[in-house]
Amino acid sequence: MNQVVIIGLGKTGLSCVNYFMQRGIKPVVMDTRENPPGKDELPPACQLITGPLDQDILCQADLIISSPGIALSTPALQAAQSAGVEIIGDIELFAREAKAPVVAITGSNGKSTVTTLVGLMAAEAGWHVGIGGNIGTPALDLLLKPADLYVLELSSFQLETTYSLKPEAAVILNLSEDHLDRYEGMAGYLAAKQRIFTNANHILVNRDDAATYPKSQNVWMSFGLDEKEYGRITVNEQLFLSVYGEPVLSVNDLHIVGAHNQMNALAAMALADAVGIPRQAQITVLKSFTGLAHRCQFVREVNGTRWINDSKATNVGSTLAAVAGVNESVSGRLWLLAGGLGKGQDFSPLKPLLENQIYQMVCFGKDADILLGLAPNTIKVPDLDTGVALIAEAAKPGDWVLLAPACASMDQFKNFEHRGQHFAELVAGL
Repeated sequence: MNQVVIIGLGKTGLSCVNYFMQRGIKPVVMDTRENPPGKDELPPACQLITGPLDQDILCQADLIISSPGIALSTPALQAAQSAGVEIIGDIELFAREAKAPVVAITGSNGKSTVTTLVGLMAAEAGWHVGIGGNIGTPALDLLLKPADLYVLELSSFQLETTYSLKPEAAVILNLSEDHLDRYEGMAGYLAAKQRIFTNANHILVNRDDAATYPKSQNVWMSFGLDEKEYGRITVNEQLFLSVYGEPVLSVNDLHIVGAHNQMNALAAMALADAVGIPRQAQITVLKSFTGLAHRCQFVREVNGTRWINDSKATNVGSTLAAVAGVNESVSGRLWLLAGGLGKGQDFSPLKPLLENQIYQMVCFGKDADILLGLAPNTIKVPDLDTGVALIAEAAKPGDWVLLAPACASMDQFKNFEHRGQHFAELVAGL
């Protein structure tokens, strides 16, 4: 293989560079950013080309490893594809090398939580487990250590360039509008997600979301909030997570709150069962897991008001789930902080929340005006700082304040973590 081009640096790009360097191949790296992250760690032997993608070089390559952040519809990539150049992603490289079973997890919301839960369950059972992909460690770096199991969170973008992955178990947790700035409607987004099932041995679907069902296969496991398969059952007026009608764990024993997190727990159990992780290890993890940062994370109680950070709620579906998760626990009023980059979403599903569950929505960021028009109980502020200060002044004991923006963060923050951390710092200063 004479010429390999890697598009996009950062953690994933560097993992690709190291993969090829270990095999005696010096790849060319392209990045549209003038000063991409990871530049200082790039081996001197590798050429870095910044700025617009060089179509001539791409068309002469033998193989292109493209970042998930670069759309395959990009003209330079289209030209290379027409010239017969193979274009894949880092997950495809991983799939060609991995020897241990893989659990593959995608969906609009809950991916990171379920990925983490399954990984922790395997570790609790004493297995050597590699956890990564779209979360934490790049997939190729997981190959550097022996593993009994790999647990991968996969985005729709990663799945677009993946062909050889054969998961032992795979799931689409749920589907809601997201990334419609990249896809031509929901059909394109759904088609990318459905690729996860192509070679899967065990398929897991969400009973409450028909979009998660595979298009060709008709044999699968399912999870949901009723009593079927992986679900819930009431025993002596107490709600339990259940498997085929048998109670397994009281919902009261979970530290993660809300129906959406019960769904995450059920999905994790089903995937763990599919790969043979013992039930006791599953239960131990579910009893101790307190949730991931920026995902319905309790920050602080101030003068009887509880402040909750769900900065990871970057789309409407995840905001709906966040509100459903906390609403049953709120004794006073529920305030919602929302706004940022809407990415072309339809915000109208938030209207019933504003009419029935939200006391007031405080909107900030680039698309605040769109949110502002949804209902009378909305107010616009210039930024998150102003919103927190305004609510802190008006909140009463028993109220909850939820940061669940329904939008991406890059208009005012580096990423959702930066937004959530800033929110936590603001609350700490009240």
